[in-house]
Amino acid sequence: MDRDPLPSLRSPGMPTSSPGGVEVVTFGCRLNTYESEAMQRHAQDAGLGEVVIVNTCAVTAEATRQARQSIRRIAREKPGARIVVTGCAAQVEPETFAAMPEVSQVVGNHEKMKAETWAGMRDFGVGASERVLVNDIMAVKETAVHLIDGMRGRTRAFVQVQNGCDHRCTFCIIPYGRGNSRSVPMGAVVDQVRTLVEHGSREVVLTGVDITSYGKDLPGEPKLGTLVKGLLRHVPELERLRISSIDSVEADDDLFDVIASDGRLMPHLHLSLQAGDDMILKRMKRRHLRQDAIAFCEQVKRLRPDMVFGADIIAGFPTETEEMFARSLDIVEECSLTHLHVFPFSPRPGTPAARMPQVARDVVKDRARRLREKGEAALLKHLREEVGARRNVLIESNQLGRTEGFTLVRFAQAVTPGEIVPVTIAGHDGKELLAA
Repeated sequence: MDRDPLPSLRSPGMPTSSPGGVEVVTFGCRLNTYESEAMQRHAQDAGLGEVVIVNTCAVTAEATRQARQSIRRIAREKPGARIVVTGCAAQVEPETFAAMPEVSQVVGNHEKMKAETWAGMRDFGVGASERVLVNDIMAVKETAVHLIDGMRGRTRAFVQVQNGCDHRCTFCIIPYGRGNSRSVPMGAVVDQVRTLVEHGSREVVLTGVDITSYGKDLPGEPKLGTLVKGLLRHVPELERLRISSIDSVEADDDLFDVIASDGRLMPHLHLSLQAGDDMILKRMKRRHLRQDAIAFCEQVKRLRPDMVFGADIIAGFPTETEEMFARSLDIVEECSLTHLHVFPFSPRPGTPAARMPQVARDVVKDRARRLREKGEAALLKHLREEVGARRNVLIESNQLGRTEGFTLVRFAQAVTPGEIVPVTIAGHDGKELLAA
């Protein structure tokens, strides 16, 4: 699964509230953030009050542990609230959450997106046998766009274009939480983006579980590049478009063309690399090799010299030797990576990788530390190169925004969220750029 982490100005698990008293606590990826917005509106429209929805992530065992910890904290802080648990962890481990006395109901990933699910909770007249509303996600054959006119408290909007994953990476449980790959029809995506722009969104992010598999289940099998070109053509008022985490091996010719030709597509790609060693990539059951990733980054840089790359890399995958790990360290420079998301490997029960020979935990932690240090050095190099550049910054809070390349910029004075401000980069503090 080519999970798209949530690089956010708020911490994972921080709640968002609606005027109707429905609170959502979101863990994980951008797709979860989008779905949380839709759920919050369904619950509010249903007239639910004093409800806390916990939208979980299952990408690691640690993510599930954090969700359970959060549920217990919410129950202590809000003893009168009903706690509804949903998301990927709830889909793959419904019994874990149903066994928690703090939880009122467990809702599956397919059911959570239906307005009738939340309308049916109005009286909360559910018996013990009805506390779990989780069905077979593999039986779901389509994904509908959920029309929302904006994202509360956010200056960029996320649009789901795809859900699920047909691949079976040996470390990943997510296909069992999301089901098989399903695409949203192009016309529905265009309509959603147009609505968001009409309501003031300056930047839209296309998101999903494996978005480079987009279109395989649609008539004519349009690809992600076809969708991106169509959006930019049919919604000319859209100022900034981003695409989220991609599997570079599935990039199509139209995607390369639009990267080279349309400045409204932002120069930032987050790559699902996972490792830099061919044997580890094969044991992960990835579909690319080291040289494929390097060649992709080189081609994109030729087409768009200002392109900034982020990437996921797992440290300490089973059987990884020091020599294999060194290739993951080296690929940071060879792919010109800037924004690194490092995951120390932890075995996820039910995955093939959990049954492979494990690397010692202290070694895993040390390799993750070294990868993070490599990432920090790469970011520092990027920050230095940005000094003196002129950038258009989308303001996210009263003093923070992001460049076209998704690098954080800090302002000395208050600025207005939602504005796009042209600035000269005066310096950096080692983590963020500083506006003049």
